[in-house]
Amino acid sequence: MSSGKYNELRLQYKIWFTDENEKGIFGDGKWKILKAIDETGSLTSACEKLGITYRRTWNDLKSIEKKLGFSLLEKTRGGAEGGSTVLTKEGIKLIRAFDDFHNTMDLIMQEHFKTLKQRLTSDE
Repeated sequence: MSSGKYNELRLQYKIWFTDENEKGIFGDGKWKILKAIDETGSLTSACEKLGITYRRTWNDLKSIEKKLGFSLLEKTRGGAEGGSTVLTKEGIKLIRAFDDFHNTMDLIMQEHFKTLKQRLTSDE
């Protein structure tokens, strides 16, 4: 790869947390789901917005709740106005903390990626 091609490189990465056995618990994908639920007030709408299946998403979120030991969602059954799904206080706390963590890591990763590209293009 010539040094001119390094300028075309773009940084992509994902963040996720695992348990002691390195099984995934929570990361970028589930964070986006919870944020979409928070924005739409509905698991169904969040799934439609993200193009994912309801049943798998529901099962994944229940699995996360079990592993973390607290509920993420409060679900209200439908009626004339339909049901809703909102985040619990712990669910909101989780996405806000992950937002902050991600924003911090994004800045660090971008800065170090910039340094990497400078090193690759320098005449050392």
